[in-house]
Amino acid sequence: MPRANLLRSTPFRLALTFGLLFITAFFVAGVITYRTLERGLTRQLDESVNATYLAVASTFSQNDAEDLIAAVNTYASLHGAGRGVFSLADASGKRLAGNLAPPALSEGLWDVDSDDLGLPGNKKYRARVGIVGGNRLVVGQSFSERDRLANILLISLGWSAGLIVVIAFAGAMFVAARAQGRLDAVARTMEDVSNGQLATRIRLKGNGDDIDRVSDHINHALDRLSGLVDGMRQVSADIAHELKTPLNRLKMTLEDAADKDERGQPVASLLAEARAESDQINATFEALLRISQLEAGTRRTRFQPVDLVDVMSSVAEIYADVAEDEGHSLQFSGPDAKSAMVMGDRELLTQLFVNLIENAINHCPPGTAIQLGLEIEGGAALATVTDSGPGIPAHEREKVFRRLYRLDKSRTTPGSGLGLSLVRAISDLHFAELSLEDNRPGVRVALSLPLSD
Repeated sequence: MPRANLLRSTPFRLALTFGLLFITAFFVAGVITYRTLERGLTRQLDESVNATYLAVASTFSQNDAEDLIAAVNTYASLHGAGRGVFSLADASGKRLAGNLAPPALSEGLWDVDSDDLGLPGNKKYRARVGIVGGNRLVVGQSFSERDRLANILLISLGWSAGLIVVIAFAGAMFVAARAQGRLDAVARTMEDVSNGQLATRIRLKGNGDDIDRVSDHINHALDRLSGLVDGMRQVSADIAHELKTPLNRLKMTLEDAADKDERGQPVASLLAEARAESDQINATFEALLRISQLEAGTRRTRFQPVDLVDVMSSVAEIYADVAEDEGHSLQFSGPDAKSAMVMGDRELLTQLFVNLIENAINHCPPGTAIQLGLEIEGGAALATVTDSGPGIPAHEREKVFRRLYRLDKSRTTPGSGLGLSLVRAISDLHFAELSLEDNRPGVRVALSLPLSD
């Protein structure tokens, strides 16, 4: 990715923002540290000045200033004007001892410049002025040591801040490059998909971070999209193949009717046959349209609590006579609980069980036992529809859910091959788990739906 684009990227901006926040926090902490150290050093300087002042003043004995004068001169010679200032003057202002002329300062603790003390250079001093035995005593120390330590800290903080800025910028570039690289991979994948390469997927890092989670969701969406596109392709092929025969039959029937009509022969039976054929074709297209609408998921807005016990018992009661007329038996066994509430569409759930029962009635030989069952397992309702018919081969069980797919042995029985496709669409709409199993003999269809709160 070009550097200019990287600098404008969201990952870089986020990384740089956090870097700037850290730098700001470091700056604030540095200022606080510097001020704290400065105050601490000033306090230590005050304590040192006061201690020195008391030590010098303690040498004064009553009516005798000789020891005091000697002490002032000793301290002045030991420290020098560069590090400390000492002065002793009598009441008239005459200098008695020290390394500077008596400054015009009142009693107390003062910050004074070297100019105020008549000293060369540009230094600042912390000085204490007091009266000892009628004499004015001045004791002071230079701020140079305090300033030296403070400057060392300031320089250290400055270098640290500069290093942090460099590291923050480099880190932002590094983090942004890594994140942008993964985002570019997502963009390339989506571009490949838009160009028709539906099998392309985003490679996951496996660390479970935000980009990995989003990429995983995108991959699932692409799986769904790929399945839908494959389904549409299969539907198109199936429609072209499966509807070719009924359309040809309809055409031939209408042509026969036209020929007979020209010869003055009755055509009512042929027209009735053509109408039945067209109704069947229309029903097929309506079923395909309904499946597509269900796969879009718009019906979920109509979901409400539905009692699955009531739905299944009602369907079993209605179709018991129909099954008996076809030579089958149909029974329903419910759970001990009086109800099993799930969130769903009552009409569609009813249609699901109707399709499964009609599928068993149409494709099983007379004498087949059809059983509807409902159990409560944990937080789910497990609905089953079983029969004792010929069953479905294992390699065909997933295929029967495809649109317009029919087993070879079922092509002589009524149906369009859309009943189980509609069952799958309704199941997916309700986020249910649908499985087709061997009942030994026959088929067992299991539907697991989460119970509503």
